[in-house]
Amino acid sequence: MSVASEHFEKIIAEQLARIERMKAEGDFVDYASLPELVIGICGGDGIGPAITAQGERVLSHLLADQVAAGKVRFVNIDGLTIENRVAAGKAIPDDVLAQLKSCHVILKGPTTTPKAGDPWPNIESANVAMRRELDLFANVRPVKVPNLGIDWVFFRENTEGGYVLGSKGLKYDDDLSIDFCVTTTQGTERIIEAAYDYAVKTGRKRVDCVTKANIIKATDGKFLNIFNSIAEKHPDIVHDSWFVDIMSAKLIDEKRRRDFSVIVLPNLYGDILTDEAAEIQGGVGTAGSANFGKRWAMFEAIHGSAPRMVEEGRADYADPSSILRACVLLLEHIGHSDKAAKLSDALDAVAAPDSPIKMTGRPGGSTGADLADYVMSLVNR
Repeated sequence: MSVASEHFEKIIAEQLARIERMKAEGDFVDYASLPELVIGICGGDGIGPAITAQGERVLSHLLADQVAAGKVRFVNIDGLTIENRVAAGKAIPDDVLAQLKSCHVILKGPTTTPKAGDPWPNIESANVAMRRELDLFANVRPVKVPNLGIDWVFFRENTEGGYVLGSKGLKYDDDLSIDFCVTTTQGTERIIEAAYDYAVKTGRKRVDCVTKANIIKATDGKFLNIFNSIAEKHPDIVHDSWFVDIMSAKLIDEKRRRDFSVIVLPNLYGDILTDEAAEIQGGVGTAGSANFGKRWAMFEAIHGSAPRMVEEGRADYADPSSILRACVLLLEHIGHSDKAAKLSDALDAVAAPDSPIKMTGRPGGSTGADLADYVMSLVNR
């Protein structure tokens, strides 16, 4: 029993220290005031390097004037492969983390997270570690299907819930294993306030909260209570709350789903529901994701690393649409909304039925480079 007590006591101490760091946070970085903006290109592994290469090509094209003027610089970070991470025995090797922290924003490809039965050791998710180390507390995932009346923006809390301690559960004995879920006042307030700030700035008139507060009473109950408190400060914005199982049904309810706009939710539920939402849009390969804190920001595809495509020699045929959607969010975040809009429109054209780009993931279909070339031709018009 003492081992369990010591384990839990250590976790409590770590989380209390994290709360103090959140209390000491400064303001968001003002990118416009920087003499030089550094964009890190981190390929990850699997198909990650192939698709992020296309993302870098498109960003370099759109930001060519800023690069020439010395206002923007790209840096390549190659060390986030599963092989390198296993060799270091860390989710993010120390030298790679230092490179990431030297950037202001990061475009990141997918990374492999070992699961039971894989040949790799049980190493922590690089995504979870990066969000924690860079304090990327907000995961923002837009999903838009105009012909279905869908225009959703999910604000997923990124640094708490069941994921922050996902690798620190306790196997007490052969019969008992316990994992932990964390909700703090500071962490919850900042994600809900970010969702409301976005709603106010973009003129959106509804914010919904998703929990399972009827069952998970301490942590989800806290999240919901804080949401209700913040909602009271915004009487002009409609608010409502949903349990995660019901919301998963309502997202495919043709009568109700048009009502949703901004949706804020804890980490685990956000991971699941945004993948469901992306599938409605056309699949996880069509959706990008923004992850930001007050100092750093990271933008990524939301799908996996697809190692089989690499093993079969098909990496060049991987669809870069998701990482390019992430580039849209990156451009918006650093203050280039006009360029972001052009890229978004071009990607919509790529997805149109009459598009010359046909992504099949196999020889005979278009390559990722073909798609990027077509996108760049469209943004030039």
